[in-house]
Amino acid sequence: MSPMKKILMMEDDETIRAQQKSLLEKYGYEVLAPDSFSDIVETALAAAPHLILLDLGLPLRDGHYICREIRKRSSVPIVVVTSRNTEIDELRAMNLGADDFIAKPYNTQILLARIESVLRRAYGDRPENVLQIGDVTLRLHDGTVSANGGTRELTKNELRILRLLMKNQGSILSRDQIMEELWQTDEFVDDNTLTVNINRLRKKLEEVGLTEFIKTRRGQGYLI
Repeated sequence: MSPMKKILMMEDDETIRAQQKSLLEKYGYEVLAPDSFSDIVETALAAAPHLILLDLGLPLRDGHYICREIRKRSSVPIVVVTSRNTEIDELRAMNLGADDFIAKPYNTQILLARIESVLRRAYGDRPENVLQIGDVTLRLHDGTVSANGGTRELTKNELRILRLLMKNQGSILSRDQIMEELWQTDEFVDDNTLTVNINRLRKKLEEVGLTEFIKTRRGQGYLI
């Protein structure tokens, strides 16, 4: 079974926020609905949701600014849901990287259908886009690993190493097998480079509470 999709909702109207949260949870989504917007971009990136519902008229920071800042650092799908429904607002939001635009008031079934459509385009039916072991989630589309409420961004090589180990959970992979995976990139990878990448990956995993997530089998290789 694929993991539950996580939606982060940016809505400052308390009534609308509660209604949207209840609706989405009823249809099987995990919903994060912060009521503080002082550091909302960092909040969103740390939460690593599968999709963001963004109101343009938020306090402190305009929704267009938030959309632009998130898009600089993540490819997470963004659906704008707003009463600012002029063609200029829609065009600007789409140009800044929003994946869809829904004007308020809206039919709830249309909102759900649009969300599902955007998720399907972003992730399709390919389970390899998200790998999960217990509380550990690796998202290949934006190169992040999440656990214990924290998230870290991975480099291309760190992502490849962790993906390979998670897909082969319980099996020991030799250093040669891992280097073969990394040789698919345009970078030269030798034994020392592998050691550096694994050490950096382990440090990032420790930062989200995953000590000894990657185990070493001396003379054999690594496993999860």
